Parts: sequence; C-alpha cells; structure tokens
Amino acid sequence: MSADPASDGDLLSPYPYLVRSPASPTASPAGASAASADRPYDHDAPVPEPEPRPDPAEPEGGARPGGSGPGAISWERARSRALRAAGRPLPAERLPLAEALGGILAAPLTALTDLPAFDTSAMDGWAVSGPGPWLLAGELLAGQCGSPSLRDGTAVRIATGAQLPPGATAVLRREDGSVRPAHGGAELLHDRGAVPLDQGRDIRPRGQECHSGEPLLPPGTAVSPAVLGLAAAAGCDELPVHGRPTVELLVLGDELLDSGLPRDGRIRDALGPLLPSWLRGYGARILAVRRVGDDLGLLRDALRRSPADVVVTTGGTAAGPVDFLHAALAEAGARLLVDGVRVRPGHPMLLATLPPLGEALGEAFGQALGEAAAGAGDGVGGQSRHRCLIGLPGNPLAAVAGAVTLAEPLLRALAGWPQAQPYLVRAAAPFPGHREDTRLVPVVLAEQGALPLSYDGPAMLRGLALAEGLAVVPPGGLPAGARVEVLEVPAG
Repeated sequence: MSADPASDGDLLSPYPYLVRSPASPTASPAGASAASADRPYDHDAPVPEPEPRPDPAEPEGGARPGGSGPGAISWERARSRALRAAGRPLPAERLPLAEALGGILAAPLTALTDLPAFDTSAMDGWAVSGPGPWLLAGELLAGQCGSPSLRDGTAVRIATGAQLPPGATAVLRREDGSVRPAHGGAELLHDRGAVPLDQGRDIRPRGQECHSGEPLLPPGTAVSPAVLGLAAAAGCDELPVHGRPTVELLVLGDELLDSGLPRDGRIRDALGPLLPSWLRGYGARILAVRRVGDDLGLLRDALRRSPADVVVTTGGTAAGPVDFLHAALAEAGARLLVDGVRVRPGHPMLLATLPPLGEALGEAFGQALGEAAAGAGDGVGGQSRHRCLIGLPGNPLAAVAGAVTLAEPLLRALAGWPQAQPYLVRAAAPFPGHREDTRLVPVVLAEQGALPLSYDGPAMLRGLALAEGLAVVPPGGLPAGARVEVLEVPAG
C-alpha cells in the first residue's frame, strides 16, 4: 500500500478494514520472532525449527516435519499432490432430482423427449388457421389435448403453453385481436396488430430446444437449480452424479470450548462451526464433527476407525508437547504425502493416505463394517480404497489456508469436478510478499480490482469474514496493476 494514506483515500474509504501501510522496521529482542506472526506485514519472520520427534513417520521424498523448514514443498506442488492423491472420482450413482443438487454429472444429461414435446402457444390469445377474419370455435387451456383440427378461417382461444390444435398456422396475441358479433350469434376475430400476422408467429414448435436422445450437458457439469429444471423438463426423474466424498472432521485440543466466553485459559472453538460448511462448498458430505482430546491413543484410534473418505483434523500438526498427529499417523499405518508447505499462513499442514478401513481395523472388523463403510461413502472398491487425511493447523486463518491448499483439490477431484482455470484479477494495490513462501491474503473485489484486507494473521478471522476471495501472492510479492490469482471463498 502507499506510504501516504491520503493518496489512497478515495480507493480505500469504502473498506474500513483494509490492510494498513507497512510499519517502520523496529529492532526485535533476540529470539522474539515467534510472537510477530500476527503483526501486519511481518512476512519474513523466521519459522522456528521443530524439536526432533522420537519416531516420526518417514514422509515421501525425504520431507520432514517443520512447516517452512527444509522438508516443506511449494504451494503449487502441494496442490498438485492433493489432486493426484484423489485418484479417480468416486463412482457414479443415480439420484432423484431432489437429491442430486450440488453433485457433478458423471455422464451426459440426455433428453428423453423433444422439448417442447409438441407445438405450443407462446402467448395468450387465439390459435388461428389461415388469413382472417376468423370464426371463433371454443377454447384451449394448458394441459388439454385432443382438440379437433382447425379449418381454414377459424380460430380458438388459447392460453400460453397450451398444445396447438392441428391446422393452426399462427397465434394472434390477445392485445392484437378484436372480437365482434357475427350473424346467428357467432363471433368473428379480427387482427388489429401493427404488422400483418405471418405464419408461425408466437408458436413454439416441437423440438425447438432439443430432440429426444440429444445430449444437453456434458459430464463434469455441476448440478445447479437450473440443471435440475432442465433435467425435469427433458423428462428425467434421476441424474447420474459422482458420489460426494464423505468427511469426518476431528477437532483436536483440550483447550477448546463449545460455548460461552473464553475462560480458565481455554478458548472458543472457531473451526468446528467454520469448516463443515467450507468443506461442503468443495463437494463434501460431512459425516460427523468430533472433538478429540490431547491423547495419542484416542487420536490414533479415531484415525483407524473413521469410515470417511477423507479425515480432516485441526491442530496437532507442529511439534508442540501435545501435537500427536505425526505419531498417531505413524501408528495408524499412514503414508505422508505432504508434511509442510511453503505458504503463509498455514505452513505446518499435512496430507497423508490412511490404510483402507478393513485393513486398519483387521479383517474381522473390516468384514463386519464393510457395508456400513460403503454406505458412508467409501465407494471405489469398497474397503480396498485408501482413505486420505488432511491435517490443518489449529490457528483459524492458517486452517483455512490449509483447506484451500489441500482440501479443495482433493475433495473436488473425488467429487468429479473438472479442473478449473485460475481466476485472475487486477491487483488494485501492492501485495507485499515473503522471500520464499506463497502468501494467501483475504481480499475484497472492488471495481478497481483486488484489495487486501487487514487482520490477516494466522490466528485471525476478522479479515476473512469480510473477504470475497483469497489472493495467491507469489514469493516476492506483486505490484499494483499485476494480475493476481483469487481463490473462491465459499458463501454457504
């Protein structure tokens, strides 16, 4: 941002919480780097190296725990590994229209009928045959059929959407017609329109939108309310959609409260309320949100027994005295794919594969629980399909950064979403960057482009609550006017 606040006044005034100008550097006492994590623009604060673990799981590629330490990988590479970890999308299932909303088409949506299925009137008025004036002969409403053919020189009152009688050549709109008495009590319809009535006027011909057997939408299309309407109009009662990946959210920590004010050294759990809806925005179906205390055995057993396609944990990813996730993964037979990402906030995030449920519990338990696991969403190959774990940091904004880094590509790939192109917008202000790490910054999308919000520290949510997206700032930062990728913030 500009060092002169007045120069940005017109741009920033609608947004009272935008990022402030960088503070002047100040000397820090030795060893005081960790406390600076939430300070604005403290992008180069070193990340403390973790304490050695007694028996860590050996990560892929020699990575070792430690966030932005030597074992961490780039943000782009982490997302690529999450995408590959999904493998094939979950298998297709045919769902009633009311249950298919939010799914992804696993096959083309094909019309089962012509649309319209018959010639219909596009307007309220009269169906006429030949040139006028016309002798009136009855009325047709939507839903009626079996009307006799119209003879030349006759007309019938008709409602919008009603099936045209055989012999009709056009529809005369109600505002263009005038009815007058004729001999013997009959009525004559006259055309009073500004232009002569031409053949086919205001008729929706059969098959105007599609013909039976015609593909309407390709696989990979998201099932929106409009897709449901099109499917119903085209005669479909069910849709083939990929299964939605099931998620069990494990919120770790003895210090968390479910209600009330922080007290006795304990704080409110922000991620239990935040993450389920966020993950649903990526196509997930939430099986459960469970609290797990700071106990290695409890966490290990929760990982082994979860029937979900993806287990998501919060906290425990670093090297604190009660950060048991690495040890629990090792005891559960997990294989680490990502152990630290060069991104701020959120660097100590994890991605791992867990053994299939039957293998994790032993064959006796596996056979007994196989049907339940398949019903909960473990659909590709039943028990033979591996499960995934995403370990998110415990700080709220850092956890969200982990979700957009690892959960978005993994869950959307499992749900059959096609890979989207990056959404690029103009940076309306400079975006300072870290020397080596990617930054994820809450932004609003103003007319001038993406504007960074303040309160963007790892433990903060105030900026995110106002955000319309998360800007991906590469190492080194971006000047004003550059193109910046913006990630979606789920709206509900």
